Amino acid sequence: MSDIPPCPECKSPFGYDDGINFVCPECGHEWSRQAADAGGDGEPVVKDANGNALADGDTVTVIKDLKVKGSSLVVKVGTRVKNIRLVEGDHDIDCKIDGIGAMKLKSEFVKKA
Repeated sequence: MSDIPPCPECKSPFGYDDGINFVCPECGHEWSRQAADAGGDGEPVVKDANGNALADGDTVTVIKDLKVKGSSLVVKVGTRVKNIRLVEGDHDIDCKIDGIGAMKLKSEFVKKA
């Protein structure tokens, strides 16, 4: 069994050693040996639509009209959401929106305010 860690991008176990870096043949991602040795893969970084890192307690703005599943309500563009909480999963933001209630949002549809 090889001692090459799985790809940090796609988690593929098929990475190979390319001298200085490790390379993933599935997604093409390259990462250094120092990054693999450091580990430090504690918490995943959640980024908004513009690539800014989000943290618990941030305020974000919705950048697209979002239909609320099971309801006729819509979260409009420009809606400010205060005090977000980051969670694991497909919808990586838990929040409470005024007039709608508790919701889960995808980080790709928000930008940091």
